[in-house]
Order: sequence, then C-alpha cells, then structure tokens
Amino acid sequence: MIVKLSLIILGSSFTGDNFVSTTISGFKEVREEDKSQLVGNVFTNVASNYDLMNDLMSGGLHRLWKESPFRLVSKLNPFPGMKHLDVAGGTGDVAFRILETVNSVKRRAIQDPSNDNLHEETEIYVCLGETKSLIWAEGDAEALDFPDNSMDGYTIAFGIRNVTHIEKALVEAHRVLKRGGRFLCLELSHVDVPLLKQVYDYYSFSIIPAVGELVAGDRESYQYLVESIRRFPPQDKFALMIADAGFQKVEYENLVAGVVAIHSGLKL
Repeated sequence: MIVKLSLIILGSSFTGDNFVSTTISGFKEVREEDKSQLVGNVFTNVASNYDLMNDLMSGGLHRLWKESPFRLVSKLNPFPGMKHLDVAGGTGDVAFRILETVNSVKRRAIQDPSNDNLHEETEIYVCLGETKSLIWAEGDAEALDFPDNSMDGYTIAFGIRNVTHIEKALVEAHRVLKRGGRFLCLELSHVDVPLLKQVYDYYSFSIIPAVGELVAGDRESYQYLVESIRRFPPQDKFALMIADAGFQKVEYENLVAGVVAIHSGLKL
C-alpha cells in the first residue's frame, strides 16, 4: 500500500491593494493580509513543544479524542483505496491513525479477492504548516490545490479556527469531496455547563498561558490560542455554517461538556 503524505500551509486569501480589511486574531483586530503570517509565527514558536503542551493542556485527553472508537477516526470509517485530506494536520497524528485503521481493515479483508479496493492506492494528504518530517507543498486552506470531487474524506483537527475566512475553508472542503464524502472537524469549543464554564475560563486564561511560558518560554502564543477558542463560533452556529457550505446531515457531538466538539457533514 502506498500512502502519500503531502503538506500544505493552512492559510488565507489576500485582499486587494485598494482597501484594507481586518479580521480578529485572538481578541485583537489585525489586517486580513497579516493574519496568515501571525498564525504561522504562533505555530512556529510552539512547534517544538506542540504535543507536550497539548498533553499538559488537555491532560492527555486530546489523544483519546482523536482515537476513541466513537470519535474522530471511527466516524470517518476509513477504507483501503480511499483518498483522504487531513488539513492542519499538526504532527500527522490523525493521518497516521487513519492509516492504521486502513491497514487493519485491509488485514481483515485480504482473504477476500473480490474486494477491489484492496488493490487501489490509498492516498492521505496532510495539509498543515511547514515540518521537516513530512513531504510538503505550500498552499491555502481557502483555495486548496486539489481537483473537484477528488477526496473520500476530509478531516481538520484543532485548525479551522485559525483560518481567516472559515466559510471559504468549508466551501473548499465541500468542493474537493466526492459525493458521499464525509467532512469531520474536531475543534475546541464552548462549554455548556455554567459552573464548569467558570472553572474552564479561569484555567484557560490564568493557567494555560502560564504553563506555556514555563514549558515553552512563550506566553503570548498560548494567550492567542486561548483567545482564538473564545472567538470561534458556538457549536450550533458553526453547524449552520457547515450546512451553508452545502453539507447535509450536519451534526455535532460535545466532549467534556463542550470543551471539544466533533462536527460532521456529508456531501450528497
């Protein structure tokens, strides 16, 4: 089985020369054409401590959210021969879990010679910022360099809140998916339990930036990450945005009272 790992920088489109448009980055208003560089700088600063900080901030739960049988990868239902796009793929952990599932399915079905998918090439494209551990190509999450109707699945974990125009990224996801293809988004979201929300807000704004400064020597980047979560649309509003992009059977599942949510939709 051949697996292609490619890399595209998660970016945004640029405005024209005759006007200046702004967007929100964290709680700050910045020029739209500056946001891609700002976000890129944040993730460049945190890259060396990315998985360690995710473990510390979530108590290791981010790994379970990605690999639990009823969570992201299982909702995708990977199969041999699929063409899959993982946007904002970080260190590739979601992509490698998808590959492990594909290999598991292949091992179970290999004795069935009638299964033609086993002989097709599985392609998993990992789209994210620069990393030397994967083959990569620069690109834009709002203007993906993939043909229409070319992918069986699209996942994005903890990344869509960092694009400049979320609605454009959703439209692109719909465009590149085949009929029957599934969109899945794992994202830090909004807590729906009042008492827990107070604790979560204190932890987010007081503890996480302090841990970022202690472990990674970078308080500002983790302050941005916390603020970007609060600026992200609530679950019901984001679900409507997914539907507006053309997806059907849109739904979401809250994890840990909404600290994280998995959104899904089908291209029919």
